[in-house]
Amino acid sequence: MNDKTRRSPEDKKIFDDFVREMFEHKISFNEFLGFQVEKLNKDEALVGFDMRPELVGHYLYGRLHGGVISSVLDVVGGLAVMMAIEDYHQDEPAMQVVDRFKHLGTIDLRIDYLRQGVGERFTASAKVVRLGKRIASTQMELINQDNKLISTGSATYIVS
Repeated sequence: MNDKTRRSPEDKKIFDDFVREMFEHKISFNEFLGFQVEKLNKDEALVGFDMRPELVGHYLYGRLHGGVISSVLDVVGGLAVMMAIEDYHQDEPAMQVVDRFKHLGTIDLRIDYLRQGVGERFTASAKVVRLGKRIASTQMELINQDNKLISTGSATYIVS
């Protein structure tokens, strides 16, 4: 793609704001868990959230529930795929690209729980390893506020 077909900075901001609003508030599950978009670009997506009593999986130790860990890694992977799709289709109107997201779905998700989910703030990151016409692959990580690696993951998504 050449620079003539790339989205203007203003249109890119409108697109990113739409995705952020959709992700944080229109998807009720994400809103309930407190997921907040911290970074959106074609190379990486970041989602952060604070520890709360509702997210505890082990009441004696106050550790993050494994389901919350797998959920945030799955959604940050999907968010990274959305941004890769947006970057690939720069020549299309923004809402046409958003329409492509209706096909997005998780095919396979693998999570490795490396350390107890202890912390006050967590950040999940994802990078797209490969974006094809039908399938996308991602690698994800979850860290706490001390930059300790809690979990890693990989996922495959259907994109068409």
